[in-house]
Amino acid sequence: MDQNLISEKFNTLKCCVIIPTYNNYKTLRKVVEGVLEYTQNVIIVNDGSTDSTSEILQQFPQVQQIHIPQNKGKGNALRLAFKAAQNLEYRYAITIDSDGQHFPTDLPVFINALEKSENKNILLIGARNMDQLGVPKKSSFGNKFSNFWFWVETGIRLQDTQSGFRLYPIFSMKELRLHTKKFEFEIEAIVKAAWSGIEVKNIPIQIHYDLENRVSHFRPFKDFSRISALNTWFVLVTFLYIKPRNLFRKLKKKGLKRFVLEDLLGSDDSAEKKALSIALGIFIGLSPLWGFHTLTVIFLALLLNLNKIIAFAFSNVSLPPFIPLILYFSLKLGSWLLGENFVLSIHEIDPSIELVKYLKSYIVGSLVLSVTSAIACGLLSYIFLKLFERKKILNNG
Repeated sequence: MDQNLISEKFNTLKCCVIIPTYNNYKTLRKVVEGVLEYTQNVIIVNDGSTDSTSEILQQFPQVQQIHIPQNKGKGNALRLAFKAAQNLEYRYAITIDSDGQHFPTDLPVFINALEKSENKNILLIGARNMDQLGVPKKSSFGNKFSNFWFWVETGIRLQDTQSGFRLYPIFSMKELRLHTKKFEFEIEAIVKAAWSGIEVKNIPIQIHYDLENRVSHFRPFKDFSRISALNTWFVLVTFLYIKPRNLFRKLKKKGLKRFVLEDLLGSDDSAEKKALSIALGIFIGLSPLWGFHTLTVIFLALLLNLNKIIAFAFSNVSLPPFIPLILYFSLKLGSWLLGENFVLSIHEIDPSIELVKYLKSYIVGSLVLSVTSAIACGLLSYIFLKLFERKKILNNG
């Protein structure tokens, strides 16, 4: 491909290339020279290297350089580079590792994909073929592990979430609050980007693992522990805030009637799956799991492969206005089943009631109420959805 044309596209799209490096003197020069064949819009971050990196970079005075006295981590280096790129009025930044595993000849793949994309608020991750010969098994496993948690946290399925060869829309990412400074930064960046509405997708790239010259600074125990802790936090935020936020935004945007027609009745799921999702939502919403309804219902919907939106929507049967009714009927039912005398009226029931006094009755009544209501609502909704499907078939026929 015409390198001059690609260079023009870099300028037109206001895109630069960021090369973070730390003690990669064996491969650094080749990477920099390869990038310069396509663009002069280059920012190199020397993250406290103690080898001959500084001497090598002296041979490239034409590019922007950031020298950090002491190694702070890849995330910190990228954050500094993003800020520098924004100050230079770039809108996009392609990051490429300096260890030689990425091919600068793939830069046109990112530029052309960005140019052709209708949505310019996009984050592209180079997808490596992790099954090819020479790829370490631990790298392949780590990538699959990361892909799974990214899907749980965002609902987006990607082939590769760990590749450092990426195109970032830094004009929109400057609004994100990014805190991590090590390898986990690349996970934080794509998860928060997806949460904010930035499109995140893969594009195929080449990969080369030169075991002789490649230097990896990934420390399995420390870095994996930090990544695991970050994913744990993201999962909690996903279930307790992001998914409820997205659902309420959808409800607000569409309105209740349109939401029911499109997301409930218009879903491609079968009547059985929809009915089971409703039953699950009702069961969790009425169960004595106060404070954990959202987390539980979405986890079970994922585990049982049910409709998460429907299950979550119906779990909100326990919204504050309905809590006194739920408490009253749970206590009343539990007391009746246990043969106890329950004398409080519904007007004396409120969320601050001391349930410890009636704990046994409440738990028994709550479980029975949630199970029976889930079965009843599930059956009724199944019948209704089946009738709706039949009517829809007759109308289309």
